[in-house]
Amino acid sequence: MLLNPDVSALVMQFSKWPEAGNVKTRLMPELGANGAMEAHVTLSLAVLENLVASGYTVRFMWDRAVDETPQGALPVLQRLEVHGVGQSLQQGKVLGERMQQALQSGLREFGKAMIVGSDCPSVDADYVRLAVSALDDVDVVLGPSEDGGYVLIGARRVIPDMLADVAWGTEKALEQTCARLTQAGVSFTLLPQKWDVDEPEDWRRFTGQSSG
Repeated sequence: MLLNPDVSALVMQFSKWPEAGNVKTRLMPELGANGAMEAHVTLSLAVLENLVASGYTVRFMWDRAVDETPQGALPVLQRLEVHGVGQSLQQGKVLGERMQQALQSGLREFGKAMIVGSDCPSVDADYVRLAVSALDDVDVVLGPSEDGGYVLIGARRVIPDMLADVAWGTEKALEQTCARLTQAGVSFTLLPQKWDVDEPEDWRRFTGQSSG
């Protein structure tokens, strides 16, 4: 019996808990701490809707355990419940470890697994489907972002330390990841370039405001 499309791949959304002063800090000079937190929630919901629309199984992965759920997270939690999306926690100290462990965990249950950040609203359902399709031919797929990082990483095979020693959050992240994958003997391909929201001009782009 053939697998249904929604069980052939797992799409994981990485997110931080919405806490004023701890999220989208580069937006704070323009939006303030609370405004930046609200922007984070808005982006998280936009990404969630895109991923759910792909038809694949979605899992929402928070950055850490919390003793008390932040009030700002309630809109996200409500949408997760509406969509029946499961929640989990990221594991590892640095982003590379967190992604590596999430992909490994996902591949224990699914043939393909991928991660999208909550600041990547340009990743729509068709882009997710394109990434899943690309994994028919390679071990890893990457969605480059305009700032030198990437908006998506997917895998059907994971090699230990294949995401180690990458300068996360810099313009070298994609280049260094590709070098690591090549060194590890992991086949990969790059999808068309997308963009994420880090700076005030990115936020204006997302909301349709002029950057001039």
